[in-house]
Amino acid sequence: MANPSAVCNGHLHHHHHHQKQNNLTKSGLSKKNGITKGMKKNGVSNGTLYKKTFIEHFEQAPMYVAVFTFVGFAVGTIFGYLRDFMRAWGLEKRNIAAEREQQKDFVPLYQDFENFYTRNLYLRIRDNWNRPICSVPGPQFDLMERVTDDYNWTFRFTGRIIKNVINMGSYNYLGFAETDVNALKTVTIELEKYGTGVCSTRQEMGTLDKHVELEKLVAKFLGVEDAMVFGMGFATNSMNIPALVGKGCLILSDELNHTSLVLGARLSGATIRIFKHNNMQSLEKLLRDAIIYGQPRTHRAWRKIIILVEGIYSMEGSIVRLPEIVSLKNKYKAYLYLDEAHSIGAVGATGRGVVEYFGMSPDDVDVLMGTFTKSFGAAGGYIAGKKDLVDFLRTHSHSAVYATSMCPPVAEQIIRAMKCLMGLDGTTQGLQRVRQLEKNTRYFRRKLHEMGFIIYGNDDSPVVPLLLYMPGKIGAFARRMLEKNIGVVVVGFPATPITESRARFCVSAAHTREMLDTVLNALDELGDFLHLKYSRYSKSSHPELYEESRLELED
Repeated sequence: MANPSAVCNGHLHHHHHHQKQNNLTKSGLSKKNGITKGMKKNGVSNGTLYKKTFIEHFEQAPMYVAVFTFVGFAVGTIFGYLRDFMRAWGLEKRNIAAEREQQKDFVPLYQDFENFYTRNLYLRIRDNWNRPICSVPGPQFDLMERVTDDYNWTFRFTGRIIKNVINMGSYNYLGFAETDVNALKTVTIELEKYGTGVCSTRQEMGTLDKHVELEKLVAKFLGVEDAMVFGMGFATNSMNIPALVGKGCLILSDELNHTSLVLGARLSGATIRIFKHNNMQSLEKLLRDAIIYGQPRTHRAWRKIIILVEGIYSMEGSIVRLPEIVSLKNKYKAYLYLDEAHSIGAVGATGRGVVEYFGMSPDDVDVLMGTFTKSFGAAGGYIAGKKDLVDFLRTHSHSAVYATSMCPPVAEQIIRAMKCLMGLDGTTQGLQRVRQLEKNTRYFRRKLHEMGFIIYGNDDSPVVPLLLYMPGKIGAFARRMLEKNIGVVVVGFPATPITESRARFCVSAAHTREMLDTVLNALDELGDFLHLKYSRYSKSSHPELYEESRLELED
């Protein structure tokens, strides 16, 4: 859904708005049955750029689905105004959506209308978010049961635990979120040796030998000269982009970039322009205009031009068209900043992200960024690349100067996961996890497509958005899945366009085939019950779930 207000006051447009399929196919990309194949660029075969077929699905829903979706929101809005009218006249109790009586003469903290959506639409299905869990977020978890006595204004816990809920929502791509005593032995040792906190910044007393060891290992894992790690993944973007670019620089950002990239770009003071999601024609036009016209008013050349993209987009499940972006950035002498939060560990033959997935060199990307919060089951992030770049950040990054260092047990967890992935622990377990994730991803996506659901994204992306569209079906879907002991994440406005509500599944290497089949059977049944099978290109409506032969590596 292209938005004409995507550029506003030089600010980045938030990642909530989704770019429709036709924009992905404008630059000569072939389109057939709702599938885009990245095998052409501007009408010319790019076989030299892509070493493998690049297939992404962005099927549009039938017209009646869009109509009913708008009708659903219209009815909800009308009743919202009616209920606000009743609250204003004391006919309905206004629980916590009002300022306290003692503050009636204060200027309100927020405008009443700004809370309209939260009060009247989100509140109705609020029980599907913020569910507390009380176990490790592995392939299964335990959930604390809660109920509401006042229509979701407040919740109370019953004291009952819902056991062994299949977890389809955590970013535990490689299954390293675990509590196995043998696996965490080294983490326990570091906890006993260093404690939990560092109590200082990297530039003062907060650089430990563990940080140095981790940074060397990250650089070796990525195949680059140097790397620097940070204690918070979000801050890795928001605090380091301002150190790299500033006034007089130009940022070209994908319209679906994550909020951390949005915030970092805004804090930098650089001029920001948006290109359509994964659309090379849109990006090239902005690059060409930047070279031709230069800065506004003065028309001087831009000090730097930097392209901000993600490896895997967490709401769309799409993979960046990296070969074409690298080709464009070399052609126009721009820099490339690649956020691999969801792709590092999750794609590539050995889990080294989208650079390896496309068979490219790490030197093709100027700034490699990623987080340890997903595939590595820890916390924090890294920036890697040339030694000059990393040394510059060690002295200029706000995270290095002001933020507290990563705690040692977390650093050790990343080290043990990364060594496992690299085979430095003496086993092939890491490679097995990567391959199991790939098999699980392809199996899960293929089955959903065959059942007739509309799913977005790349065939190799472990992030699987399943489109629900209608607001009433968001709550019904999540509640009924929980009744079947399956925990899912449902996403609506403002995290997605208002007409494209979805459930987002995150596939893990720790999911067994039996777990996935349980989820798929439940989805098949629920898809029929709630009429969620909107796809017009499904292979069959009720495919049989069957066991594929498994190829396992021996330790």
